[in-house]
Amino acid sequence: MTGFAFVFAGITGNALPDSLPSVPGTLPHFLQEPEDAYIIKSNPIKLHCRAAPALQIFFKCNGEWVHQNQHMSQEYLDETTGLKVREVMINVSRQQVEDFHGPEDYWCLCVAWSHLGTSKSRKATVRIAYLRKNFEQDPQGKEVPIKGMIVLHCRPPEGVPAAEVEWLKNEELVSSLNDDNIDTRADHNLIINEARLSDSGNYTCLATNIVAKRRSTTATVVVFVNGGWSLWTEWSPCNVPCGRGVQKRSRTCTNPAPLNGGTFCEGMSMQKITCNALCPVDGGWEEWSEWTMCGSECERQRRRECNAPAPKHGGKVCEGAPQDTENCTGELCTQNRKLLHDVKPQSMEGTNDVALYSGLAAGVITVALLIVAITLYRKNQSEYGVDVIDSSTLTGGFQSFNFKAARQGNPLLINSSMPPDLTVGRTYSSPICFQDSMDKELMSESSLFDPLPDIKVKVQSSFMVSLGVADRAEYRSTSQPEALPRGLRHGDYSITESQEKSLLMPNLSDKNYSPPLKTFGIFGHAGGRLVVPNTGVSLLVPHGAINEDTTWEIYMIINQEDSSAQTDESCEILLSPEVTYGPPGLDLSCPVAMTIAHCAEVSTENWSIRLKRLTQEKKWEEVMSVEDETTSCYCLMDSHSCHLLLDRPGCYALVGEPFTEMAVKRLKLAVFGSIGVNPMDYSLRVYCVDDTPNAFQGVVAMEKGKGGQLLEEQKTLLFKANTFSLQVSIQDVPHFLWNIKPFTTCQEFSFSQVWCSNQQPLHCAFSLERYSPSTTQLSCKISVRQVKGHEQILQVYTSVMEREKEPVPYFMQTDCTVTSLSGPKAFKIPLSIRQRICATFDTANAKGKDWQLLAQKLHIERNLSYFAKQQSPSAVILNLWEARHQDNGDLDSLASALEEIGKVHSKNPASGRSKDETSSDFT
Repeated sequence: MTGFAFVFAGITGNALPDSLPSVPGTLPHFLQEPEDAYIIKSNPIKLHCRAAPALQIFFKCNGEWVHQNQHMSQEYLDETTGLKVREVMINVSRQQVEDFHGPEDYWCLCVAWSHLGTSKSRKATVRIAYLRKNFEQDPQGKEVPIKGMIVLHCRPPEGVPAAEVEWLKNEELVSSLNDDNIDTRADHNLIINEARLSDSGNYTCLATNIVAKRRSTTATVVVFVNGGWSLWTEWSPCNVPCGRGVQKRSRTCTNPAPLNGGTFCEGMSMQKITCNALCPVDGGWEEWSEWTMCGSECERQRRRECNAPAPKHGGKVCEGAPQDTENCTGELCTQNRKLLHDVKPQSMEGTNDVALYSGLAAGVITVALLIVAITLYRKNQSEYGVDVIDSSTLTGGFQSFNFKAARQGNPLLINSSMPPDLTVGRTYSSPICFQDSMDKELMSESSLFDPLPDIKVKVQSSFMVSLGVADRAEYRSTSQPEALPRGLRHGDYSITESQEKSLLMPNLSDKNYSPPLKTFGIFGHAGGRLVVPNTGVSLLVPHGAINEDTTWEIYMIINQEDSSAQTDESCEILLSPEVTYGPPGLDLSCPVAMTIAHCAEVSTENWSIRLKRLTQEKKWEEVMSVEDETTSCYCLMDSHSCHLLLDRPGCYALVGEPFTEMAVKRLKLAVFGSIGVNPMDYSLRVYCVDDTPNAFQGVVAMEKGKGGQLLEEQKTLLFKANTFSLQVSIQDVPHFLWNIKPFTTCQEFSFSQVWCSNQQPLHCAFSLERYSPSTTQLSCKISVRQVKGHEQILQVYTSVMEREKEPVPYFMQTDCTVTSLSGPKAFKIPLSIRQRICATFDTANAKGKDWQLLAQKLHIERNLSYFAKQQSPSAVILNLWEARHQDNGDLDSLASALEEIGKVHSKNPASGRSKDETSSDFT
């Protein structure tokens, strides 16, 4: 044994035999064989080998013996078997593996010796481990509909050993073991069989081996949902308790709602139909039936039925008793059913007859005296041309004055140059209110009231005054109606429609404002803008709307006559002027943007505002309701203007129907003054017109013809739909300097005159006379108030000298003469910036950076289905922005919106772009 070991120890690594002579015992058995190993970076690896019984163990690598000096060995006795166990270990360096060049990988095995012979272990390969940086295939982002299949491909980088692949979703590990809908295949692809909303996210492919981990680029998966309509709601109840009204039903784009860039529902979200609510019918009594025969109780009965008519639809039942009973014996029936003359003495009958005849004679005398008194009273009153009925319903603020009507000649003749005689006749001291603006106009021009037809005037909650040529005036007073404006008609008043216009509307013989306002311009492919100065009406023709090498003469006309869009049969009123643009055959590739001023305080709870168009048959048809969603046209309501996107030339107007008493129409108030024919007279004219620039321009044209001066800045009055009238009164006039001519202290307009003014100027006049030519200053207040509504005060302070005065500017615009602009100078947004914005937002983007986000940031958040139908939604959105911001003249709001979008997307690591790069697109 010792000699064998000595001989073995002298063998070199290159001279070891493959086998040794056999000796008695057992062959070596390997308890541990060397295993395949990978060298990581520059760290050497260790190969282990253990065998029993073993006299010696040596490694052999790549067919050559490893030198014994490189072996590390130890020996011990296995107590269970009693065999000698030997364990050997060697180190393999990176340099050794790299220096080896052969047909196969670097390998090593163990050879163990015993007395019986040798045994060899398995070959263990040694390789240098690595993992490349770049993936052979990165996953790509996708947009898929809900329940669609998602397949994300991934081929990891080359590596030794081969990399294992895992998927991350939003930085969390995706496991197919917990979700049957997700399949991670052996080819490293990720498959989602049916996409769910929760599957939207950022997916990353993660490759890992013993050397390193590598991440692929992030793929954004967007699972979108196309919008679907919900079921229609039930029809709403008719919005009026009685008569013609409107029923609505709606549906929402929530079945499902569009998500993650899904398309919007097509069609309308609201439908309206007219309805006729049955009006309640109060019951009425039929005639009494005949009396029954006198019964045993000395009574007889009669009946009546509540059937003339019977109460229907919630009407009131008849008041009173359906049965009447009376004594049929003249109260001569006693309890024992015997007549009184059978039990009373004869003298009592004579006493009763005397009392009866005495009472009849006294009654006849009383009636005769009453008739004589009434006759004398009426004869006395007929000598006066005006009766005044006092009322306690008027509040303070109206000027009181005394006057005496002349007894001879025309009862309406008033000599303004003579002070009233207070010593003769009856004197009235009360404020007097008129509805007759024609009388006021005449008083401002002359001291003689021309005779008027015999009329009846109803003034709500005020004095009732009627002027006429008859011997006495007739008065009517009724309680304030509580119905909504839809129930009001001109027929509800005592004045006929023709009389009402002649009495309360201004003198329309002056047609300075009647001709239609018209402007036109010639436009080509570059587009442009048309403006009707001082009317709030303009038209934007976008760039590219007209084909190249083509020009059109485009015009706009504003109707100044009475509108036919407002009829007495409906409850609608005109809220804007009628505007026509053309020519009719105009061929456009995208819609134009029209801006029209309106006078409504916009509220969907109080108003139903609709856009109407005049057909070729000269009938008005409804185009859309402003709260509807439709793809035919677009309507954006601002506080004072309406911006329309239209693709059909024609005549358009906004009409409104109030839903409640809280519906408000804005009125523009202005006071003008001028010296009368008599230099001592001065006239104040107060105008109440719809708060649109076009309506006030008609007032300006009228006043220029009269030489009137604007005495106070125009003010706005909110006029409610509560059916109450409008009162105009003059206050704080210095009575020691000025005399107010009779009947002009307070004047009143009925609700229907103001509410249905149809864009025509409504005004009244106050006539004043100065006592001395040295009086050159006039100061007073004009109060304009709606009964149970708002009030405005116009402060007048002016000089009434006859010298020429500088005209007061009515409008402050500096470009009133510019009506047509064409080409780039007509637009706020430069063409290059516009094209870049459209190119960016018209393309669907997985990050949500599309035209819908642009619309949202520009505060255009409804009826987006209209833009989805356009060839370039972003261009149409920018056209609407141009029309909406044509007055402020800067790009701040647009720049802020684009900057905000840039900031949002610069935070997204998947965008691959910095904030500076994103913002620079639109600099």
